Amino acid sequence: MTQSPHDKPTASSPEELREQVEHTREELGQTVEALSAKTDVKARAQEKAAEVKEQAAARAGELKAKAADLAHQAQEKLPDPVRSKTAQAAEQARAKAAQAGHLWEEKAPEPVRQKTSEGVRVARDNRGVLLAAAGAVIVVWLACRRRKG
Repeated sequence: MTQSPHDKPTASSPEELREQVEHTREELGQTVEALSAKTDVKARAQEKAAEVKEQAAARAGELKAKAADLAHQAQEKLPDPVRSKTAQAAEQARAKAAQAGHLWEEKAPEPVRQKTSEGVRVARDNRGVLLAAAGAVIVVWLACRRRKG
């Protein structure tokens, strides 16, 4: 393609000239395709969004595992009486939550119940993170309590 139209062709036969033309067409097609891909902002944005989403999911998984590990470590450090009281409190909380849930289902309007069930589903999907946060709160509470005492 660097050859100007007024120069002599470098092909020695019509067949060779056809091959050169076909080769030039392929190169031109690839160039147009590459330029088209670069100017497709929507596709590039979607690719970048997918990449960022994948990175965020990987990071969330790492944080979830770390939080679960920290919660487990905190539970191991708690004395037995605290563990038993925590278990009793958790059971009482479950019972009260179940009772409140039944009352809620009887009294709440349907759209509100749907939104609430969606929130519950999200909480269940992130149970490890919530448990880790609860464990961290208990450890901080115990540390503050020991300082005061």
